[in-house]
Amino acid sequence: MSKTIKDIIHLRRAGYNTRVTQSIQQYGTGAMVDFPDQTLMTAAPWFWKNNVTKIYDTRLQKALGVNYFGMPGTNADNSATSEGVSYVTFPEYYFCPVCRRLKRRSEWLEEHKKYAPESIKDQDPYMIKSPKCYKDRCALVASGIITVCENGHISDFPWDEWVHYKNINKAVRNEKCGKSDLIFTTGNASKEGTAGLKVVCRTCKATATLQEAFQPGIFKQLVEERGLEDFYCKGYHPWKGTRQTCGCYPETKQRGDSNVYFSCTVSSIVLPTNVEADENKVSESVNYKHIKLILDDCDSEEERSEVINKKIEKWSGKIAEETNISKSKVLKVLNKLLCENEETNNKYNLDNLEYKYEEFNALCGKNNIKGSKDFLIEEMDIKKYNIPGVSQVVLVKKLKEIQVLVGYSRLQPTSVFDMDDPHFVSIKQQDDDWYPGFEIRGEGIFIQFDIEQLQKWADKSFVIKRKEILLNNYEKSTMNGRIHECLDSSYILLHTLSHLLIKQLSYECGYNIASLRERIYYMPEKDLDTKMAGILIYTASGDSEGTLGGLVRQGREDCFPRIFREAIEHAQLCSNDPICITSKGQGRESLNLAACHACELIPETSCEVFNILLDRGMVIGTFEEPYGGFYNEWING
Repeated sequence: MSKTIKDIIHLRRAGYNTRVTQSIQQYGTGAMVDFPDQTLMTAAPWFWKNNVTKIYDTRLQKALGVNYFGMPGTNADNSATSEGVSYVTFPEYYFCPVCRRLKRRSEWLEEHKKYAPESIKDQDPYMIKSPKCYKDRCALVASGIITVCENGHISDFPWDEWVHYKNINKAVRNEKCGKSDLIFTTGNASKEGTAGLKVVCRTCKATATLQEAFQPGIFKQLVEERGLEDFYCKGYHPWKGTRQTCGCYPETKQRGDSNVYFSCTVSSIVLPTNVEADENKVSESVNYKHIKLILDDCDSEEERSEVINKKIEKWSGKIAEETNISKSKVLKVLNKLLCENEETNNKYNLDNLEYKYEEFNALCGKNNIKGSKDFLIEEMDIKKYNIPGVSQVVLVKKLKEIQVLVGYSRLQPTSVFDMDDPHFVSIKQQDDDWYPGFEIRGEGIFIQFDIEQLQKWADKSFVIKRKEILLNNYEKSTMNGRIHECLDSSYILLHTLSHLLIKQLSYECGYNIASLRERIYYMPEKDLDTKMAGILIYTASGDSEGTLGGLVRQGREDCFPRIFREAIEHAQLCSNDPICITSKGQGRESLNLAACHACELIPETSCEVFNILLDRGMVIGTFEEPYGGFYNEWING
């Protein structure tokens, strides 16, 4: 299966836009997007490589082994992408609500060529912009049922095979009629659910309902009991136009089911460095702007490279005189800015302690470097806060986050830390040097905790018992091994506190919850140099200029202690209590204890770990043991 150029769709009409963030998250490569007139699938990044804005984060580039990240569209902000992202046609099956005919898009295209007015055919020869049934003058509707497998493949539901092999008019039917003419009906209105949905072949009168289509293992049964190999997974990746051999049995899903697509993203806080401060000075110099004008006049990449190689030494000297930076440093910066050939050696590991520990140190002010336009913090006087367990509050007035899409999975989420997982589907070709991503400038509040107090509290029998219940559930779940954090009582406490604070801050500062994100820093190592315990809550929906300071304002000493206390007080009672507080496992695969939608859960885009590993009991205790919670004595003392 291969895609020709006409199959790659670029839509630049009102209503056919997705925001930059959506193109990386829920509508990333391999995901279906419901547009006004049709449903399409986001194509592979290499189809839209030339319509991206290049963005950079040295640490993340090294960790992922790429040279840059590409933000869809030509504007470096979060506005709708008028160009950049490409799509492919999927699903292929469409039906007409009037005549009820169900056909592949290619078959509808034949009718389009026969019956569409000449003016329409001239404007849209391949029926890309608006699929229609021109016999009935009605817009076509994409099939709402598809099949997916655990290896990330996706296909149209096997309508033709299903209606003939599950024909209710004959006991067994192992042959297709050869000239199928399918219609899709809702059957008897008194019947509920899939039993009332029928597909009929008008050629041979075969009829089948969809009652069994969603049953677990139905395709396996058809293959093993009746030898019908048509029901194996077909191994399609429509987003890149390839087909692989796959021995899985697919599952039938509705097109909009939440487990049809799980984006696999990684995020990073861009940290200030001495090199970045030098880059800012170089890029803002008069000589550098003159250099850019010279290079813009070059007619080809070869000419551009030749000019750079001849003059880069001379340019370095001039900029060094203007900026008072050494010539060697300027030369290194120019090589990065102009040649984009920075070495990707000395890779970071995303699941390595070092990666987050660098961020933790920067947020604590241990390596604050002046001159950064993307990172600015203000350390507060912790004595004025008087919050138990909190050792430092830092207002993050400026920060930049880069979020990158590296792959996806279907049916079950996978971790970016385990790209060798057979269920993980990479969206990058072997020789590609970039991933799609976006950047957001925002603000935040960083709270550092006293790790000694956390570890002392974690030794309580009440805490140990609740931790063991939750971690036992985790070990039995499909999520086991997919979360690369130190999962103990203190982590569960920090994660639960983070959700409580996000909810309370959204009430106070005007951001909706989905506009805030968490980043948990926790490692209880004995080595004092690597211990960390902290929470960063920051805005996740700012534009290219950042945000207006509303979140930072709530972090000052006249607001934050009250907000922190009220967040804990609100956790004392949930509208689902006593069921919630006494739960031994709820939510996804029972991976939460006292945490439900009414009290703890937030949008999954705001949470680092899929809204799991949460427990209010760790914070405020339970009805039976109220004094086990870390903050019970502070609230009720």
